[in-house]
Amino acid sequence: MSGLEGRVAFITGAGRGQGRAHAIRLAREGVDIIGVDICENVDSMTYPNASEADLEETVRLVEKESRRMVGLKADVRNYRQLTAAFEEGYEQFGRVDIVIANAGIIRMGAESENFLADWNDVIDTNLTGVYHTVRAALPAMREAARGGSIVITSSTAGLKASSSLSASGNAYASAKRGVVALMQGLAAHLAPEWIRVNTIHPTGVASGMTQNAAMDALMAHAAAGGSNSISGMQNALPLQMLECEDVANAVAYLVSDEAKFITGIQWPLDAGFMIR
Repeated sequence: MSGLEGRVAFITGAGRGQGRAHAIRLAREGVDIIGVDICENVDSMTYPNASEADLEETVRLVEKESRRMVGLKADVRNYRQLTAAFEEGYEQFGRVDIVIANAGIIRMGAESENFLADWNDVIDTNLTGVYHTVRAALPAMREAARGGSIVITSSTAGLKASSSLSASGNAYASAKRGVVALMQGLAAHLAPEWIRVNTIHPTGVASGMTQNAAMDALMAHAAAGGSNSISGMQNALPLQMLECEDVANAVAYLVSDEAKFITGIQWPLDAGFMIR
């Protein structure tokens, strides 16, 4: 991709899945990485998050591409913690050109008895955490006056919410729609500085969020004719899920100079989900 050699990307949720794929794909193009992950489970969720060992593996895979990565444990819900992690990485690289606000969670299955925790954890991670991510890195990006690219991971749920009464499902769709408004406001304000801001909207992606016992139970129930939060989610193309690398390839283009004219868009990476 054009113009990526020597740049630095700040990526959240870098321990596995899409975050890891972004780190490896950009490293292949000559980008160094500041990567963070919570590396802890969230009590209201029904599947495990990435571990510190997972984050260390991402670092190893980036280094295998002959690039450097600073991998740090940080929770995007905690602005001070996240900012401290970013600043530690920034001190080593001295620049930031790309921000990929990727960290996200959702509770699979029925809501818990503490439905407000289900709601708050998703909103705090998927919406407020995105805001924290941007605000942590944006001052350094603006001060350098080199422009930059910010990509926010939304979802097809940010374009079309699925039927749900689940607190976590409702929070997920609300957050994924909310980051679109955040993106639009930032894109308009930062365009004169050549800082581009866009959202991507993947359909289901094979990752830790979708490959776990809780998701397996939902899929088995849907396959047996039952109705649940995923039973109506089918792509137009005969493709059940995207691979993380599919999303990373799209993002590598979006942050490159080949996409220098693209800002303020909601890009469906959806295998035709939105036309069904």
